[in-house]
Amino acid sequence: MHGITDLAGLIERHAPADGFHDTALPRVRLIRSGIVTTPVPTVYAPSLCLVAQGAKEAQLGERRFRYDAANFLLGALDLPVTGTVTQASSDAPYLCLCLFLDLAALADLLAEHPLPAGADERPSLGLMLGGTTPSLVDAACRLLSLLDTPEDAGPLAPLIERELLWRLLRGPAGRMLCQMARADGRGEQVHRAVRWLRSHFADPVSVEQLADLAGMSPSAFHQHFKTVTGLSPLRYRVQLRLQEARRLMIAGGLDAASAGFEVGYGSPSQFSRDYARAFGLPPGRDVERLRSAGGYSAAA
Repeated sequence: MHGITDLAGLIERHAPADGFHDTALPRVRLIRSGIVTTPVPTVYAPSLCLVAQGAKEAQLGERRFRYDAANFLLGALDLPVTGTVTQASSDAPYLCLCLFLDLAALADLLAEHPLPAGADERPSLGLMLGGTTPSLVDAACRLLSLLDTPEDAGPLAPLIERELLWRLLRGPAGRMLCQMARADGRGEQVHRAVRWLRSHFADPVSVEQLADLAGMSPSAFHQHFKTVTGLSPLRYRVQLRLQEARRLMIAGGLDAASAGFEVGYGSPSQFSRDYARAFGLPPGRDVERLRSAGGYSAAA
């Protein structure tokens, strides 16, 4: 059986430089960083993050999730988080395999092999830590090894992905994944609203409109949305807006007023207040700090 050092060797070989590395395997991305990074806001898609070396921290609202070679991070829906590589060096870089979840394959697997009744009844946060088991590491190594034999990837990669999904379902993550995979479940109803917000965060919208989109009463929607995402619906939208505005200022060169307007703010002062509350500094000073530090780290 392959071990964590084998996984680290495979990631290091196929991700020889710092940054994100998409691979020939359609849902597999490799991440490498030889340095500890500054906090970077981003949106985590539904994915499994298996760390082979080093450590990282993700912050969602007031909650912090530290994951390393002993603990994986699993997200079941799009969530605005701040990520920071907390343990890395040039000699021992942070190395991570990110597998984006195929929710259709997950639903098919559950249809064929349903979990015991009651496993998916109560809503839970859509981001969690879990213990990295030898079976997960072994399957991840076999999946990455297909990069060396591309003729085998087509028939074998879906089977190994299915194995990884099954092992996650059989562990503590099973209930959370069930909520997202069930077409008639509360998790999927919240996910429907999340998907809309990802594409329309600059548009005006009320909780009542989002609840109608999700097919729930406003009170039930607000409660379930906050349980699953860790944020209220409108706070979730604010996080999306601020992250995009920060990106526009750093990568696009926009000033604060223009960036705020682009993401849906009608008031520059309100934008500055929300921005400082989220990132600790007013927009101009924050962007200046990030630029002087090299901006966003690609590996964060």
